[in-house]
Amino acid sequence: MNKNTERLYNGLVKENPTFVLMLGMCPTLAVTTSAINGIGMGLSTTVVLVLSNMLISMLRKIIPDSVRMPAFIVVVASFVTMVQFLLEGFVPSLYDSLGIYIPLIVVNCIILGRAESYASKNPVLPSIFDGIGMGLGFTVGLTAIGIVRELVGSGKIFDYQILPDSYEPITIFILAPGAFFVLALLTALQNKVKKKAEAKGDPIAEKIGCGSGCATCGKKETCGGSMFMDVRPEPKKAGKNGNE
Repeated sequence: MNKNTERLYNGLVKENPTFVLMLGMCPTLAVTTSAINGIGMGLSTTVVLVLSNMLISMLRKIIPDSVRMPAFIVVVASFVTMVQFLLEGFVPSLYDSLGIYIPLIVVNCIILGRAESYASKNPVLPSIFDGIGMGLGFTVGLTAIGIVRELVGSGKIFDYQILPDSYEPITIFILAPGAFFVLALLTALQNKVKKKAEAKGDPIAEKIGCGSGCATCGKKETCGGSMFMDVRPEPKKAGKNGNE
């Protein structure tokens, strides 16, 4: 698996932002009342993620380290504004459905996290593939949650009637509690599949997640997962008498 393919696999499976890293929970829980909302939010985030990764990687040797986060936010905000105008002009119904969560992409921890941990330290092409992988992983997660919530909550998928008219919709699934139910269900299902595959000795499954921690991983410098997955408190400094 070459480096670019690994970045795609990393975002889609190994470090899926929704079901593994549990990032971007605000839009994940709020906008996934339908499948089309999930796709719209996911693809909007993907476009911003890819473009911001590309530009930040190009400027990584120019941006001073002391102002890198403000610079990253300016770059991300510029692309978010472009996406917002395009959605408002060409897909007004989706723009209205997503509402405030489109401008909030600016502070999405997935985008800022990839900018800080990967794009600012790696060449342009791998950074682009990293953005594509993470963005598609986020899109798949949001769409899956949206499909389940829309199907159970209204009997439809993409606004097409799937279940018979006699079906009584469980409306709680298109309300806030339903988002938590479906997220927990799909995360548990993914973990179960992973553990079953690991029990059978599947080498692919063993690569999913980072159970052994980033400290012992040989790819932590290029992965960037340590920013989110291996956060540990700093050891207490000894006092004057040698006591903690």
